[in-house]
Amino acid sequence: MSFVHHADDESGPSGARSFKRRGLNALLAAIIKYWALAGGAVIVALVLLTAASALSNIAVNRPIPGDYELVKHFIAVAIFAFLPYCQLTGANVTVDLFTEQMSDRAKSAMLAFSSLLAIILALVLLRQMSYGFADYLHYPETTATLRLPLWTAFPPILVSLALLLVAGMMTGFEGIRGMLGRAPAPPHPPTVME
Repeated sequence: MSFVHHADDESGPSGARSFKRRGLNALLAAIIKYWALAGGAVIVALVLLTAASALSNIAVNRPIPGDYELVKHFIAVAIFAFLPYCQLTGANVTVDLFTEQMSDRAKSAMLAFSSLLAIILALVLLRQMSYGFADYLHYPETTATLRLPLWTAFPPILVSLALLLVAGMMTGFEGIRGMLGRAPAPPHPPTVME
């Protein structure tokens, strides 16, 4: 089952054909999209915290205690939150110069291959981060100023990696369908933002 339905008569952003998601794939795509938006909200909060700390330092010569710790801790959470969305939408780094002249099947094969790499990356990172999470639970460490437990960054990162695995499988199946001629190759970049 394809995670997108190609509509030949509609145009989306940048001239790309629009997509309509169906069923479970639509639900998964929505979860991935809102997870990325949550990561964006974390970054906005960190920007506001950093600005408030800078203003406090200017006004009363005293920054907000632990601002650096919070930024360092939560920026990793936010970055990982974007990975599944980038995989699903084709927003990862690509070299269009080499691919724009390729056939639809060749583009689909590249999508399937890059999806396989994303799946392998997600599995390796899930395994290793799970071990790291277990270690931080067994041997608790905290930040110096706020005493924030370091393990608290791991649960949302693990969720992000699980969603990256899901996104990799979704795009991989789409690439395989395109290679078999069952679906046109997705335009670059595909969109799930309807």
